[in-house]
Order: sequence, then C-alpha cells, then structure tokens
Amino acid sequence: MSDGEVRLTRDGAIATILFDRPQARNAMTWQMYEGLAAACAELTGDDGVRVAVLRGVGGKAFIAGTDIAQFQEFTTAEQGVAYEAKMEGYLSALEALPMPTLAVVEGWAIGGGLAIAACCDLRIATAGSKFGVPIARTLGNCLSVANYARLVAALGQGRAKRMLLMAENLAAEEALAAGFLMDVVDSAALDASIAAICERLNGNAPVTMRITKEAIRRLQQAGIPGGDDLVRACYGSDDFHAGVKAFIEKRAPQWSGR
Repeated sequence: MSDGEVRLTRDGAIATILFDRPQARNAMTWQMYEGLAAACAELTGDDGVRVAVLRGVGGKAFIAGTDIAQFQEFTTAEQGVAYEAKMEGYLSALEALPMPTLAVVEGWAIGGGLAIAACCDLRIATAGSKFGVPIARTLGNCLSVANYARLVAALGQGRAKRMLLMAENLAAEEALAAGFLMDVVDSAALDASIAAICERLNGNAPVTMRITKEAIRRLQQAGIPGGDDLVRACYGSDDFHAGVKAFIEKRAPQWSGR
C-alpha cells in the first residue's frame, strides 16, 4: 500500500493542505507526517497566505489515525516517549501557524486525525462524520499530556473522558453541540461553506487573528505538566504490544493489565 503524501496547494490567499492516502482512509505514515511538517514550515514563512484549509482526499475520511503497522517496530517504552515527542513537534507546528486554519472533516477523524483537527482553529464536518480515539479498545497505548489537554479544551472534560474511557466515537452532531465544530453541513453544500468561511477570514485583520491565535495557544499550554512517565507506562506495557499484534491480525486483543 502506498505511503501516501501530503500536498500543499494555493489559490490566491487560501492555502490547502491535502492528506492523500484514500485507500487507507488517509491514515498517516511517517512520510505523511514529514509532509505535514514541510507544509507548515512553508506556510509559516508565507505572508501572502491568509487562511489554511486542511482536508482529506477521497471524501470518506479526514484522517483515520496513524498507520498502526508502524508500531510493530516498537520494542521499548523509550520508543513511545520519542514517538510522542516527535508527534508533538508536528502538532505544535500546525497549532502555531500564523494564519487561521480550518479542518474540513468528511467521514473519519480518528486518533492522530482527531489530534490534527483539534490543532486547527476552526472545524466543519459533513453529517455522518465520526470523531474518536478508541485506543482503550484497540491498541492499549495513550496520548501525550498535551493531546489530552487539547481534547479536554475542545470537547470538555466529561465528553473527553467518555470518548476515551468508553472508546466511543462522537457523532458530528455531538461534536457540534460541544463546540468542537462550528457547523455540520451536507456534502453538496460543503465547498460553498468552505468558500464562505475562507472569504470571511480573508477579510479580517491578519495581525489581530495571529495575535489572538497565539494568545489562546499560550493560555492553553500554560501549566501543562510533564507526562513522560505516563507514556512510558503505556508504551512499555505488555498490553500495548498485544494490542498492536491483535490489531494487525484483525482480532480482539486480550488485555492482561500489565
């Protein structure tokens, strides 16, 4: 299966980051994460871009997580710590972009896909889209503390706990009610909605929006504690290795609690 790619396009002041691996519901590979980093680096230095839109190719998924096959190479807890640190580099670069970002979700926004959407400033989705991080049911790993903070800020503590502990996917309508989404639209009206949002943002003061984004980012990140010990506990567990093996073999994992 293709490693996929992340493509950056531009139409005037509007840039679009496309996640292109539709045969795997745009599940992210290391190559795609590097493509996202390159796109963010290019956008950071482009004063002519006023809005960045993030969208999955194929119309079936935004991003259906990180490609789980990549976790088969993990043998130690420290690899989990390094992975989460590397992921935070990708996510924080997206979060720190100077222009407003809009995530367009059609279908699945799962795991790493939900984290990427949560790093965007605004989000819209089509009816029927799903949001979740079902790792308590599938892999037995965990998120970084920064990603837990993002989900709590975006969804509220109650919904975030239910989604994570129950391994439930939230429907688009519930994500809208939580304030995570600004709108849920029909597929036929999606492009028009994107255009209207981009036009509104393009007409607003760029410095004001940049400062607002950065102020909110600083507020959210202030006081976030370290969490490497928690990451080590999950990625170094027997359950994580059993979960990855079961996922690849397409069977239910047997948890030992160790």
